[in-house]
Order: sequence, then structure tokens, then C-alpha cells
Amino acid sequence: MRFLKFILLFIAFNVSAQQGGMWIPSLLEGMNETEMTNLGSKLTAKDIYDVNNSSLKDAIGHFNGGCTSEVISDKGLILTNHHCGFGQIQSHSSLENDYLKDGFWAMSLDEELPNEGLFIEFIVRIEDITTQALSGITDSMTEKEKQSLIDKNSNAFQKTVTKEAWQDTKVKSFYNGNQYFLFVTERFEDIRLVGAPPTSIGKFGSDTDNWVFPRHTGDFSMFRIYADANNRPAKYSKDNQPYKPKHFLPVSLDGVEEGDFTMVFGFPGRTNEYLPAVAIQHITEEFNPTNIAIREAALKVIDAKMKESDAVRIKYASKQARIANAWKKWIGENLGIEKSDAVAKRRAFEATFTKALNEKNLEDQYGNILSDFDKLYKDFGPINIKRRNFIEVFLVTNELMQMTFRAYQMEQAITAKPEAFEKAKAGLITRLKGIHKNYDVQVDKGVFNNVMPFYNNNVDASIYEKTAFTNLESALKLLDGNAKTVLKKLNKDAAYKYAKPMIAKFYNTIDKEYQEKNEPITALQTKYMTALMDALPNARYFPDANSTLRVTYGQVRGYSPRDAVYYNPVSYLDGVVEKYVPGDYEFDVPEKLLELHKNKDYGQYADSNGKVPVCFLGTNHTTGGNSGSPAIDANGNLVGLNFDRVWEGTMSDMNYDPEICRNIMVDLRYVLFIVDKYAGATHLIDEMKLVHPKKDK
Repeated sequence: MRFLKFILLFIAFNVSAQQGGMWIPSLLEGMNETEMTNLGSKLTAKDIYDVNNSSLKDAIGHFNGGCTSEVISDKGLILTNHHCGFGQIQSHSSLENDYLKDGFWAMSLDEELPNEGLFIEFIVRIEDITTQALSGITDSMTEKEKQSLIDKNSNAFQKTVTKEAWQDTKVKSFYNGNQYFLFVTERFEDIRLVGAPPTSIGKFGSDTDNWVFPRHTGDFSMFRIYADANNRPAKYSKDNQPYKPKHFLPVSLDGVEEGDFTMVFGFPGRTNEYLPAVAIQHITEEFNPTNIAIREAALKVIDAKMKESDAVRIKYASKQARIANAWKKWIGENLGIEKSDAVAKRRAFEATFTKALNEKNLEDQYGNILSDFDKLYKDFGPINIKRRNFIEVFLVTNELMQMTFRAYQMEQAITAKPEAFEKAKAGLITRLKGIHKNYDVQVDKGVFNNVMPFYNNNVDASIYEKTAFTNLESALKLLDGNAKTVLKKLNKDAAYKYAKPMIAKFYNTIDKEYQEKNEPITALQTKYMTALMDALPNARYFPDANSTLRVTYGQVRGYSPRDAVYYNPVSYLDGVVEKYVPGDYEFDVPEKLLELHKNKDYGQYADSNGKVPVCFLGTNHTTGGNSGSPAIDANGNLVGLNFDRVWEGTMSDMNYDPEICRNIMVDLRYVLFIVDKYAGATHLIDEMKLVHPKKDK
């Protein structure tokens, strides 16, 4: 593997205001900085990322490894999405204290609720270590040999890094393994719930409005970071104090209007922008449809049961949201790929790439890549679908099958290493307790009946009456005794006997075949990335998302999803009332919010037209992981909270199109309005720094 000349990515071009891309914040100087300025930004690259001085990056935290959050006060107050904090809100909820239904607001520090296992991680600095990571790599090595040496090199380098004792490091690959960066991190683990609106605000519109616009969802929740006496990360302790951040975001009361600059700063999860056309076609025409069908079958049962019972609603709220989110996203992704004619356009681009190879005499080196992709995906497609269908049935939708899967893992661990019995058993016990905390046998049985036919024709629901796993007490009794006794009891259990052959086949055949057929595709994708940059060096290449800190910039813009339809970029509280359906689980509205609207009791949070903005659209390139990301204005102030994309725009994970792709953000004035006028938590407003950047010009 030879090194790419990445300087090509950052040389100056005739820049106007190109949008799209998830950029590394430590590399914004030059072209990106100019582009942001042309879009209206007043920020410098050092305002955004600076190792030696306080900068915007110091206010951006990775929320529990899956979402983004931001610091909004000098007392460590954190803002993220309602759906990002949903698990914590649910864990504190009960029929007596239904924080999902009623919301929660701590009126003092003493009332803030701790959350075991929740963490927020900040980036201290970023370093390019490509030379060190790829040292000794040769083209003659197999992919496994290359990866083994890269891991060895990266681990060795991390031991030499200068950092504080409480800090950590991680190494991530970029450009499909052509570049490597080291991240020095700081993780805080005493995170307490401060406030959350009721679900009727935080999840208003639920599944119907998910991934669409106009949106009227107050998708936010608030937490606080606590630190030890030295302001350093610490486990939960009543002696800990609110964290004093290096930087926090001021909040703009001036809001946004069409054409305003917006920067979304966060931890996008995963994108694949450089896939060949054959891969996009496989995903949207073969892979997605089967998984959509499985999740739809599961949701049919869960949704019906949640409507029938408050107890089930509380138990399954988080699981339902997780299952439904990807289900609807995949549908929108397929629609967007079709609407934008993405496959045909990608093939046209590949023709340009092939022509460039010929012109640069690179055919011998790279000319086989596209034809090899066609062959590999034809062979890979069926096993990719089979493997994912197993995951959907056994790990995503059906909890009894998930319990048997974890039990199988324990059995394999004990068989391979008998001395690992106690550790493996303890791990399974933790898993079982976690599942049974929010488990309903009848719901799960209904899901089983609906989803298992997608994977296996033998659908034996009688196992639910015969297994020990559907009751926590009896499930734990299965694990009483020594290793031999436990395995004997386990293998007599009806559900385990039913599932074990399928799980064994997954591990011994399906997953092995998947890994074997995916490995050459991964290697070819790395080669393709190299070839693109060699053949078309003046094209724009941003690294795919990989859960590392990124900047994406754009503007507030409306959009036209179909002929004769145009969506204005801002929605209002009036729209919440227009959608109101009394008693409906998706569109009910709290009485107090209706009263505030009726009386136009908006405080300082209405716009110049006397209306309260709720959500707005932007052209920022976002994905999963950007949930909770701050939308930052031209001056570095917080104006919005990213939480979604428009339905057709979910294709941006593979094909960003500025004409179609829009991200959806909660207007911070709506957040403040709910906190202040609805919840009466004015002490939280007092903590923040409220500014008027437009009025103060």
C-alpha cells in the first residue's frame, strides 16, 4: 500500500460555496474555511478547532457513543436530543412517575438524576499518524496481514503519546484505510438527567412525522456533567460538582432565516459515499427491502400492544423507536436513490473514471476494479442478505431469540475455555436482567410469530410455554450449578433447542461465508479510493463518517420533494396546534402548551412575525450520530439542535445531493420556550448566555 498525496485534497481551487461533506475539524484551514466564508460564516478555522486555546470543539461531546451533545452553560449543562436521552428518561420512569408521558424537570441540582453507564466524551486533540500506522505495509501482504500490522503499529504509537493520566487515545482509519488519525479523548461518566419534555412534545408526530417535513417535534433533553474537585472525570459521587467546561455555546435569540449559514458539529456514525453503482443497486433493490419487511412485521405487533397498555408503552417505547427509526429510514433511502437517479448517475461517473484511467495510463493498475466489483457483489449479495436477516430476527426484533443467542455465546465461551465459566455466566446474567427489565411475553411472542417466517419456515410458538427464558427467575435458575450442570439444563430448554441449530449455522456457515466474501470487497474499496484520487485528483473527497468529530456546513434552505410542492424552511407552533388530535399517541398536545398558544404567551421566544419557530431545514450533510449535534450560526452561537433528515434525503449516506438532502433541526427558541414558559424551569434559562447576534450588529 503506497501513501496517497493528501495535499491534493486541500489545495486551493476556485471555490464558491460547495456544500456536502463531513470534514475533519483540524484540517479546515484553506479551502473549507473559504467555502464557509462564502456561505456566510464569520468563523475562522481556529475558532472551530484549536489545541492551545478554547474553541468550539471543546463544547462538543460524544453522547454515550451514539449521539452528539453540546455544553450550553459554564456549569456543564448539556443539550442533546430527546431520542438520544430516551433510554435514560425511560429508565427513571414508572407508572407512578411517568417521565415519558409527563416530562421531567429538576428544579435544583439535588433533584438531578444519575445515570449508570452513561458517558460523554470530548476530543482533546487530533493528530495525523498515517506514516506511523502504515509503516512496513506492502502490496504483497494479505488484507489480514496488513490490518494486523496496522493495529500493531497503532497500538505501539499510542503508548508514546503525551497525555494526562485521565485521558485516553484511539486511532481511526479514513479514506477506506488510506489515512489514519489519532484522537486524544476525555470521558466523563457522572452524567445526570436535568430535564426532558413529555413525549407529546419530544416525540410529537412519532412515526408518522419521522424523517419528513414539515416537522413540529421538540426533540431535546438536558443533562449535566459532573466532575471531581479538580474538574476532572470521575465516577458518580455525591461530592462531585458541576463541570466547568473549556468552552460552552452561547444561545442566539435571533434565530434563522432562509440563506443563513449553519454549521453542524458532531460525531456522524457511518456513511459510504464512494460505493460503486453495483453496491448501491444491491443495497436499495435487494438488501433493504427484506429488512424493511421484517421490521414492519415486528412493529405491527409492538405498536398495537403499546396502544392497548400503558405498562407495555413504557416498557417498549425505546425499543419501538429504535426499530421504527431504521425501518422508515431505509424506505426513504430507497425513494431518494430512485428519485435522484443515483445508480445511473454513479455509472456515468464510473465512465468518467474509466476514461481518466485511460488518459493517465492507469488502466493496467486500476482497470479491473469496476468489473471486479460487479463479480464480487453478485456472489456477495445473497449471503449479505441472509446474514442481516438473521441479525434482524435474532438480535433486533425478537427478544427470546436474543436471549438464546447470548446463551449460545456463553456455551461456546465455556466449551473453548472452561475456566471462563463464571465470567461468561455473569455476562449472560447481566444480559438477561437487561432484557427482562422491559419485557412482555405476549408482545414478544407476537413478534416471534410475525418475524420468524422471514428466516425459517419452522415457526414453533409453543416454545414460549415451555422455555425458562420468558421469566427472569426461571431463566436465572437455568444458570445455577457448575458448568456441566448449567450446559445440561440449557440444552434441554425448549427455546434453546429450537434456536441453537440456527445460531450454530449462523456462526459456522453464514457469518464465515459473509466474512470471506466481504474481505475482498473491503480491500477493493480501499484500492478504488486510491484509484479515484489518482485518476481524478481535482475532485472533492471528504472522508466517510466513522463516529469521529466532524464539521459539515450549509445554509437554511427549503426544498421541493416532488412536483408543485415546496416546503418553507421553518415550521411554527401554529403547526403543532393544526396537527393536534386529542388522545392520539402521535399527535396529542399537552393542555398547557395549547393554553400558551391560545394566549400567545410566548415570552421572548417569538420571531419578528410574532410566532414561535419549532423546526427548520438546512443543507448540512448529516447522518446517524449527528442526532443532538448543535446547529451553529455564523458567529459561533447555538441556533438549533439537529435531529433528523427529510425522507428522500436519507440517501445522503450513499449519495448526498444538495437539491434533495436536508437536515432537520429544532429551533433553539422553541427549546427555550418549552423550558421557560411550559416547564417553568427558568433557573436553566438563567444559566445560559443568551445573545442577539443580528440585533447587535
